[in-house]
Amino acid sequence: MKSLVVYSSRTGNTRKVANAVFDSLPGDREIFPVEQAPPANGYDFVAIGFWVDKGRPDDKAASYIQTVQGATVGLFGTLGANPDSPHARDCISRAVDLVSGNHVAGTFLCQGRIDPAVVEMMIKTASHVHPMTPERMANIKAAESHPNDPDLEMAKAAFREMIHDIEPKVTS
Repeated sequence: MKSLVVYSSRTGNTRKVANAVFDSLPGDREIFPVEQAPPANGYDFVAIGFWVDKGRPDDKAASYIQTVQGATVGLFGTLGANPDSPHARDCISRAVDLVSGNHVAGTFLCQGRIDPAVVEMMIKTASHVHPMTPERMANIKAAESHPNDPDLEMAKAAFREMIHDIEPKVTS
């Protein structure tokens, strides 16, 4: 099986997860930052990583995702919010929508440290829609320690499961 891992990372969070995903994949595999990524055709499995920006995959990852056609894809991302939150579910749903025309083998999200410049901008532009509440500040603080080793192990497990589920289809 030949796999490709492509990722976009602003602070290094998604790169860490991409490396964990890469380590979990069997066989012939390659990993690239999105700026250097080859076309996805010719690969049996394509793992695409993004950081969440305004509730969706960042622009670089989104552009790459939309070039992928007829592939078996696993999506992974990092975001400042809790990965089990309704917001996170909306974010991954938007990513899945971008990769239409492909078979999505699975998804994985984990919390990640938010770029301090983004936090500063969030504080300055906080509105009634997204006020900077004590709960929101606590979430930003909690995100500082992610992705951590347990997050990376969960990413590996998620992608091993995806591969296990698709491998008989790929090799037959």
